[in-house]
Amino acid sequence: MTRDFLLILVSMFVWGMGEGMFTYFQPLYLQQWGASPVMIGGILGTVGLAITAVQAPAGYLGDRIGTRPLLWASWVLATGFVWMMALANSLPVFATALVFYGLTAAMVAPINSYITGIRGRVSIGRALALTYGAWQLGSVFGPLVGGKVGEESGMRSIYFIAAGILTVSTAVVLFIRPLPVHPEVPAPGKSQILRNPHFMLFIGIMAAAVFATYLPYPFTSNFLQNQRGLSLAAIGQLGALSSLGSALLALTLAHLNPSLVLLIGQACVGVFALLLWRGTGMAWYGLGAFFFGGYRLSRSMTSALARRLIPAGEIGLAYGLMETANSSATILAPIAAGFLYQQNPILIYPASLAAIGIALAASGWYLAASRHSPARKPEPVEIEFAEFR
Repeated sequence: MTRDFLLILVSMFVWGMGEGMFTYFQPLYLQQWGASPVMIGGILGTVGLAITAVQAPAGYLGDRIGTRPLLWASWVLATGFVWMMALANSLPVFATALVFYGLTAAMVAPINSYITGIRGRVSIGRALALTYGAWQLGSVFGPLVGGKVGEESGMRSIYFIAAGILTVSTAVVLFIRPLPVHPEVPAPGKSQILRNPHFMLFIGIMAAAVFATYLPYPFTSNFLQNQRGLSLAAIGQLGALSSLGSALLALTLAHLNPSLVLLIGQACVGVFALLLWRGTGMAWYGLGAFFFGGYRLSRSMTSALARRLIPAGEIGLAYGLMETANSSATILAPIAAGFLYQQNPILIYPASLAAIGIALAASGWYLAASRHSPARKPEPVEIEFAEFR
């Protein structure tokens, strides 16, 4: 494991602690500000729009100016916007800070590119799984602390503590070293990625899968509090179990074929939706929360699988396009979930199960077909960055 990979893992672990303190309670805090379910869905959908808008440009810039400047900017700005959320005194200010926080998700494509370059001898799938596993492992502690703090000191206090933790994560990431720009980056307008039908089909199917697996999440905290009567502390415990599930699934399954891990992750979210729908107690909700960890794991595998279809010189742009498509789920899913919740809160979960079943069938078909496709590109040769190890 390289020095820079270790720094990224530490920074992501700390970031998971800070972000985990508030992310599970976000819909509840918006509800506390007076937002309706449809309004909450609209705000979270706007955050998804912000996340989507920055992915491809960030990946494109990462190919040309390097990934480290983008990672630094994302970490610093994200921390600043969490401080803004903590200091907000009205719903418009808080929602604005939340949307701008979404913009800093520009780091997703560059960090995937950066990890690909500094991973050493670790496989791409395992490197990505370990990175997001570290983040989720940190997130185990965040919801526990956040739920306790929210009950004793109010939900606003959660954001102040989280902002301080994210400041530490930012300080760590400032020590990473740069990677050289790939020598095979094509001239502007010469990219072949959008003309690659296998890659574009892959993007579409994976976006549908991300939508299906994200659909049951946005209103789960509201459902558990409003319909099942759970306290903030109990919801925080479930959030911790979800993060623990993500981390353990990543650490135990990362050695498997990414195609298989992708399907396992989707199936796990199906178990989550089923248990939230039919479960009748904290034990069932806890088990379901653990299995929701499959969402992040399956999503990280999309980048590992996409790497097989793209040239090394356009890895940033390809990851950016991949995340643009995946992030479209964060626009549509909260809006769809908001309408379902307003009609009947329980409808979210059977609808999610149906969508996940379709996504599993489509993903399995594509992966089986691509395995035998003569047009499938082999794994590209990686550039070695030995001077940075």
